[in-house]
Formats: sequence, C-alpha cells, structure tokens
Amino acid sequence: MHEDFWQARWTRNEIGFHQTEVNPYLSRHWPTLGLAPGSRVLVPLCGKTLDLAWLAGEGFAVLGVELAEKAVRDFFAEHQLSPQIAQQGAFTVYRAGPVEIRCGDFFALTAADVTDCRGLYDRAALIALPPEMRERYVAHLSAILPPGCRGLLVTLDYDQARMDGPPFAVPDHEVQRLLAADWQLHLLEAPDVLRENWKFLQRGLDRLEERVYRLERR
Repeated sequence: MHEDFWQARWTRNEIGFHQTEVNPYLSRHWPTLGLAPGSRVLVPLCGKTLDLAWLAGEGFAVLGVELAEKAVRDFFAEHQLSPQIAQQGAFTVYRAGPVEIRCGDFFALTAADVTDCRGLYDRAALIALPPEMRERYVAHLSAILPPGCRGLLVTLDYDQARMDGPPFAVPDHEVQRLLAADWQLHLLEAPDVLRENWKFLQRGLDRLEERVYRLERR
C-alpha cells in the first residue's frame, strides 16, 4: 500500500472506508481513558474522518496525519473551516481551531512533533497497512510517542484467505506481538459485525470481528 495506491483511491473517490458517522467505539470508550481536557491527540492516517471533529468538540487538540491532500482539504471544506496553511519540515500543515492535520508521510513524524501528545486514536491506520508496513508503523509509533500516552485501537479480524485487504485482518495474536512489549493492552470489546456490513458479506466472508483495545504507552 504505497503512496500512489492511496492517492489514486482519493482521486477516484474510492473511499468506502470513510464512515459517515462518528465511530461508536470512540464515543463509547474515549471518555474512559481519563485524558485531561485540552490534551493533544494523535490520529494517524486520519483521512477526513468525522472523528477528528468529535474529538475537537470534546475539548481535545487534534493532530491528524494524512498522505492525501484531497482528504485534508475535504475535511476542512466539509466542516466549513478555513485553515491556515504552512510548510513545516516534510509536512504541509493545515490548522483551524483545535484541529491540525499534517499532510505528508507519517514516517516523517518525529518525537519532537508529538512530545505533547497524551492521546492516540487509531481506527483505520493499522488495518490499512500490509504486514511488513504494520511492523514499521508500530515501531515508529512506539519510538515517537511519550510514556503514559493513552488511546484506542480498532482492528478487524476475518479470514484473510477469503478477501484481499485493505482493510487487512489483524488478529489478536498479531496485535499482542506488535504492541505488548511497549504498550499495556486491554481488550474492551470484540463483536462480530458481519451482518451489518453487506459489502463484506458479498465478498464471501463468514465472520468479521471488530476489536477495540485500550492502550497505554509503557
């Protein structure tokens, strides 16, 4: 899943992964993290998710990172916001109120960029990446985020042999292998949501589990 793949998806508006409502796991479980009002929250591979606006509305400072400029521009346009735009290192930075989105390569993000981040929200990043990139992604997250950072991770699990990703299946044993050394993990819920996702039913899946984890950087 290299840059040209995602740029092409956004250009063709092939964004079935974009949710038209705030993710229910976010609104249900985020308050249990106990983050102080005003805390900064990192949202990797954020697209134009409504979850950014929800977090901002709950009083958090939001730092999204997104490769596709179209997604970034669409977010601000759809929320009727006029962002300030500036170049900062490897990123084009869009800011409006408590929302900042850095357009560029997530792997260019440094520890200095996120030193004040106390929260992490990953609904669509880990599952968007093939196995070798998941390894690199998690290693980078663990390297740059400060100890005590808390957040939510949402994954999918299904029979990968029945369907190609993205979104990719990331089973619990892989989540544990990738994250347990550097993060405390707690599984909050793991419903089978196949009946609610007809596109996945049509592709021949017999189960589709969403898993929601609470995370804390050791």
